[in-house]
Amino acid sequence: MSGAPTRDPLQAVNGPAGPAPVRPPASIRRTSTIDMTWPAGWGSQLRLDGRARDAVTRTPEKAPVAVATASTSVGIGANRTIADVSADPDSAGLGDLVGCRGGGHLRAALAEFLPHELDAGTLLYLLLDDISGASLIAGFAWSQWTEQWMRADAERPPRPDMEGVCIGFAPGSSALVEVRSGKMTHRIQAVPPLSNDADPDGWHDLAELPAVSMRRARRIDVWRSPVDGHIVIDSGFQDSAGTPEHGRVAVHEYVLRATADPDSLTLTSVEPDARILPYRSCPAAVNTASAVVGTALVDLRATVLARLARTNGCTHLNDALRALAEVPVLLAELDGELAGAAG
Repeated sequence: MSGAPTRDPLQAVNGPAGPAPVRPPASIRRTSTIDMTWPAGWGSQLRLDGRARDAVTRTPEKAPVAVATASTSVGIGANRTIADVSADPDSAGLGDLVGCRGGGHLRAALAEFLPHELDAGTLLYLLLDDISGASLIAGFAWSQWTEQWMRADAERPPRPDMEGVCIGFAPGSSALVEVRSGKMTHRIQAVPPLSNDADPDGWHDLAELPAVSMRRARRIDVWRSPVDGHIVIDSGFQDSAGTPEHGRVAVHEYVLRATADPDSLTLTSVEPDARILPYRSCPAAVNTASAVVGTALVDLRATVLARLARTNGCTHLNDALRALAEVPVLLAELDGELAGAAG
């Protein structure tokens, strides 16, 4: 390893967030990972292996109580098409996803074939919803390792123009200049492990990853403020890859802090923190996230897509915000576990 990649001093990001914080007392933590690998090597099928856990912490000195778990295994074929899918727990309608393509239309397929998972805000739904994002970014892993990727990339048909797809590619942005010049730069930064040595039970079991791999990792902590009873949310979102020179690096990383009204369950504040993003123009997204304040938490999946679409937001920050729709589910799990412990 030749040291960490150089940080761009002109980019408004705060750098790696570091390991997950120690679990707060009387809280619930949802963690999930999507591991992107190619077991048979270059040119073989992409596998997406998902794991997720909801765990209640009474006191951080003790291991949390897992109140829900889920896992998925998905094979991705040409054009990001789902070739096979399995899950634990299984769910009616899961097999209907075979043949669906990762992308915006997958959300409609999930709503059609697995509405019960969407309505219940389950871990399985979260893992399935991440198929679109994971299948889109996975190839970045190979770009770090092999000249085959560069040759194959050069032989592909020209990519659609990116102008207007997100705030980073808004008309006139520096990112568009980079892409159109052929000097596309991903401002990656080396990142430490997700787990905190001071809190070894803070994550579900994390699989060892091969060198050529990517991982999407999510964390959402939820608790009630002991001062005023407001709901407090602290979450993290990271897309990372292995590299030959720098070890594990992230290409996208956000930390998100938010509060919600305990009675109406509406979002009362949101403070996104851009930690690692690929282009200089990307961090502007933190200035638009407040557009969803006042939204009922359960409506965030739809409201984020409506208010922060295209140049109003960042795809990855939107993914982090949309996942807060399940905070009411986490609160119910937290209350149930704490009440059971008290009884």
